[in-house]
Amino acid sequence: MTRKVQRVRVRLDAGGVRSLTPEEIRAILRGADEMIMRGGRTLLMKLLKGSRSKDVVAKSLDQCPVYGYYKYRSNDEIMDRIDWLILNGYLAVEYDYRLPLLVYTERGWAIERETYADELLRKLDEAGDGISFFDVSQLKDRHREVIWRVLDKIEESGDAKYVPLLEAWERIDYKKVRQRIRGVIGRLSAGSPPNAKDGPSDERSLEARG
Repeated sequence: MTRKVQRVRVRLDAGGVRSLTPEEIRAILRGADEMIMRGGRTLLMKLLKGSRSKDVVAKSLDQCPVYGYYKYRSNDEIMDRIDWLILNGYLAVEYDYRLPLLVYTERGWAIERETYADELLRKLDEAGDGISFFDVSQLKDRHREVIWRVLDKIEESGDAKYVPLLEAWERIDYKKVRQRIRGVIGRLSAGSPPNAKDGPSDERSLEARG
């Protein structure tokens, strides 16, 4: 006889939280990025609290940009805010065997994609301005939709300071990304604005979802 799997039950409760600021929503979604289908609400709460628990440190969650974002709030207050995002359609819970894990909804991912792309662009900005060093190999194997947004933003800027970084990036990434990078380098080098018809194509959008 097959034994029935006893799933860990999830009880969502936003407490007295009626709304969150756009900044709070972005911060919680950014923290969730570290544990999509790998962790649940409690682990996200620990990250946002700034916990030094073994599971946080072992997974290097203390390196996340929003680690400790809610360090002055109680665990219950943080959990209320996480549950508010779930109840309002920014995050969802899916089960892996018996454990409830976090996933993005389409609404939540649209926000996180922009947040993450802006975060990577800031690092490239600082490297391009000589403020800090950035290893472009960190861009390889990132979510393809995020990478397309980074390249779109660079192209829209029209700033040739990115060209040396793009050339280094082109040498280490995959064919589809290299092709897109070459196109951006060409635009920036020529000083021409991006052409609407050269924006994210259907092929790129489908590949990003695949």
